[in-house]
Amino acid sequence: MQKVDRLFVHCRELVTLTDGPATGPRRGAAMRQLGVIADGAVAVHDGRIVAVGTTDEITRDYEGGEELDLSGFVVMPGFVDCHTHPVFARTREAEFHMRCAGADYMAIAAAGGGILSSMQGVREADLDSLTTRTVEHLWGFLQHGITTIEAKSGYGLSLDAEKKSLEALADALGQVPIQARRTFLGAHEFPPEYRERRDDYVKLVCEEMLPALAPMADYCDVFAEPGVFDREQSARVLSAAKALGLGLRVHADEIEPMGGAELAVEHGALSCDHLGRISDAGIEALAGSDTVGVLLPGTIFFLAKPHYAPARRMIEAGCAVALATDFNPGSSHTQSMSMIHTIACTQMKMSAEEVIVASTINPAFSLRLDDEVGSLHPGKRADLCVLDLPSHQAVGYAFGGNPVVMTVKDGVPAVANVSEREPDWFGDDLEIVDPEIVDSPVDPGGEDGA
Repeated sequence: MQKVDRLFVHCRELVTLTDGPATGPRRGAAMRQLGVIADGAVAVHDGRIVAVGTTDEITRDYEGGEELDLSGFVVMPGFVDCHTHPVFARTREAEFHMRCAGADYMAIAAAGGGILSSMQGVREADLDSLTTRTVEHLWGFLQHGITTIEAKSGYGLSLDAEKKSLEALADALGQVPIQARRTFLGAHEFPPEYRERRDDYVKLVCEEMLPALAPMADYCDVFAEPGVFDREQSARVLSAAKALGLGLRVHADEIEPMGGAELAVEHGALSCDHLGRISDAGIEALAGSDTVGVLLPGTIFFLAKPHYAPARRMIEAGCAVALATDFNPGSSHTQSMSMIHTIACTQMKMSAEEVIVASTINPAFSLRLDDEVGSLHPGKRADLCVLDLPSHQAVGYAFGGNPVVMTVKDGVPAVANVSEREPDWFGDDLEIVDPEIVDSPVDPGGEDGA
């Protein structure tokens, strides 16, 4: 009998995704293949998955230094959230209520809101306070079963403030057991000092900010949208980033069609994100590429916009499709992947199986971390999400609360959320993490954009 560090046993359902390849995206019908094991178990050693199978099979072959009984729970790979904006200093609830009361973008912007409101907060914050807020946000992801994220800067919009944002992110990641890829998003909006000199700001991003900050990031993103960075400006940013060795991501075709998906594929981007107004040509381009279409239904829901991304057409065309929260202070203030699942099912007509794949292996592929996370193949990191659900079919169906009762990172329970059901493993050795939420000043903000 082989000795391992830990056994997770008696999972009501263990969703492994091992009936497909260990790496690469799932497309079309493959997005419905989950490899579900009833009364499942996972053997873990040195933070890695050694084996998965039924509890009888695993306990016959493996002896764990610790054994956690997950009877009654659905267990699946830790969620991978491949589009987030966790580095910000202040929330923007005032603009939310202005928007709900009927204020349009111009009225909110006139009140000093939008991305530029978050910019002001980041510029005014010192590094320590910005790091503290980012730490809180990272713990929030773990509380919702998210074990891997892509984390963007983009609320500084100057060399010094973007550097501070990436420093805060690096400091925060050193304090929280979560895996992350870092994205420089200096091309998120035009700061006030460059509103009438937009090409000068693009030059600043390409010739000063990118060379200085590329060592602190894995990817570069650009908000390619009419009224923000046009096609030519976006191409300049992407080309400059690629020349520095950064992977590429693109905010594309969110509010108005601009051929952003086609632009992303043309430049070999790892992902293009939003896609509420993607064209037929854009869908065709994605389907013939390894660029992942990252859909952000929480943003359309929160902004009360009518154009959800055409997930069904994209999946049926063969696009690699992922889901993400777009967690940010202005247009999608949620870290609940479960809520994203519900919106994707009800508004974009995705199945439970499809939303699970779209929040595990496919986003992992968009980060090129699919050899590490996103499924429970042996050899991958032992990242688990434990859900208080009757079956995997309840993903998307159950909403309004947090079904995550435990999040496991690298084989170690990182977060246990307080629940009316308290299994034996809620013991003295498992810290229940509930970080204190620091009150933040209310400030108005804008409508579209993060």
